Amino acid sequence: MPGHRIFATPFASIYPHYVAKAERKGHTKGEVDEVISWLTGYDDVGLERVLAEQVDLETFFAQAPAMNPNASLITGRICGIRVEEIDDPLMQRIRYLDKLVDEVAGGKRMSSILRGSAAVG
Repeated sequence: MPGHRIFATPFASIYPHYVAKAERKGHTKGEVDEVISWLTGYDDVGLERVLAEQVDLETFFAQAPAMNPNASLITGRICGIRVEEIDDPLMQRIRYLDKLVDEVAGGKRMSSILRGSAAVG
């Protein structure tokens, strides 16, 4: 069974939207990068590589250096759907990242966004 079409979307085509969303609300690219690093384990070099190589979302998450074990603490709604109730593991990871970026843009404290832990990279 083929996956959702978002799975084949290059991360590089979504990333600028994450940054723009944060910046529109007075936050920074660095904050977006921090939550990406926390969730996936990508450092600055790894993130630049996946952006340059136009890695799709499926590969982005499959090759993530270290998915954060506290990701399951991310709860709430994104696009009207509760992230903790999403069955497809890849879609759930994508929505986790969407939720984290929403929290950055919303001005939530970084310590809360990172579920009480420090960034990985």
